[in-house]
Amino acid sequence: MAREIKIKIVGFKVTTSKRRNCVIDGWGCSCQALKPNTFIKGTVNMLIAIYSNNRPREQSTVSESSRRFRAEFLEDWPHTPGAPYFDPSTPDNVTGLVGHPVTLLCKVKNLQNRTVSWVRHRDIHLLTVGRYTYTSDQRFEAQHKPRSEEWALRIRSPQRRDSGQYECQISTTPPIGHAVYLKIVEPETEILGGSDLFIYAGSTINLTCIVRHTPEPPNTINWTHRGKTINFDSTRGGISLVTEKGFHSSSRLLIQSARTSDAGSYQCVPDNALSATARVHVLTGETPAAMQGGAQWISNGVPKIVFIANIIIHLYAYVN
Repeated sequence: MAREIKIKIVGFKVTTSKRRNCVIDGWGCSCQALKPNTFIKGTVNMLIAIYSNNRPREQSTVSESSRRFRAEFLEDWPHTPGAPYFDPSTPDNVTGLVGHPVTLLCKVKNLQNRTVSWVRHRDIHLLTVGRYTYTSDQRFEAQHKPRSEEWALRIRSPQRRDSGQYECQISTTPPIGHAVYLKIVEPETEILGGSDLFIYAGSTINLTCIVRHTPEPPNTINWTHRGKTINFDSTRGGISLVTEKGFHSSSRLLIQSARTSDAGSYQCVPDNALSATARVHVLTGETPAAMQGGAQWISNGVPKIVFIANIIIHLYAYVN
């Protein structure tokens, strides 16, 4: 024979595959087509059948089963005065790396018998309810330790498309939420100053390469010139390298007494990110036509940087 007991279901908002919003609140549930973020109340009874071996269970056994069910499944917290609220230390912004697991954390105080859910704002998609995951995307996972105040959403192998706003919701009436913005970035390499650098012969070439958003600092950051690795022990001399490793790693290439042979394409090559390229143009007096290609020109054939410098000199002379 079976006994039936009513279990009180704590409210939360869900979104069905047919874009219907459902609210489970109090003793029941109701679903109908609604506009996003519209909340309703309804009633339906949920029955749990407890079977015995042709004889009624002792009351103590039923009570123990009920207690365990409520403690392990519903996480029936003791009722304490006051409404649930989000811990102020709950982060608002999270940055993750492409392909590396990232966790969105939500800390809730005084939850009592409410439920915590995670919703993705981009498509109003319900991802988790309590400790259970409600999405077919297996990269998403609900994480929670019993009796803990932390309710986490873990994303395995995140991609750039996962960037955006997520919301941690508490099943009050109406629900309250805490928004968390997720930004997924990829490792990137940049040579400061742009893709073209103009330098006068005899001056020092100074190229600074920045490597950002790597899981760990690069082991090596190499430099090439015209496709060949730069030899710091060459007879050319006057070449030095300063490298700093950290959250943003940098490599600074210094070449003293620039010559026309130093012109051309330079490439910064970290071992754990894409490379970056810059072209150096060495100016030799009034023979700009001898420079290698790739520069930006004005109508009289002089590079823009020289033209701007002449304007500044003339203005200074005019004012004084």
